[in-house]
Amino acid sequence: MSREEVEAIASKLNYRHRDGTVVAVVQDARNGLVLMVGFMNRDAVVLTLTTGYVHFWSLSRRRIWMKGETSGHRLRVQSVYVDCDLDAILVKVVPEGPVCHTGHLTCFYRRIVDGNVWDYELGLKRGLERD
Repeated sequence: MSREEVEAIASKLNYRHRDGTVVAVVQDARNGLVLMVGFMNRDAVVLTLTTGYVHFWSLSRRRIWMKGETSGHRLRVQSVYVDCDLDAILVKVVPEGPVCHTGHLTCFYRRIVDGNVWDYELGLKRGLERD
């Protein structure tokens, strides 16, 4: 895709969420597992589409960052989908290592079952504290 095509696509998205972002859902292209959710501003969308690696807008640090820029666990883009309202995108990726900062394969490693929270990767009962 040319830079002009990428810019045209990025300009049509509805950046209506906090800090002028769209919601970005990241899914493993190989098995459909939802890996993480983040936010992308226009520049992060352009970088994601032009570099082939997922970039986000950090709401807390107020800067663009590439997933894996420090860990090396980057997310290689396979395909990108846009929702009907143009305010969210789905990025199907091949992860180059664990996605969660905790070392889990996905940020969604806790499952609620019968009022309890379980770490489904480890099979352990847990609480809902932030890691």
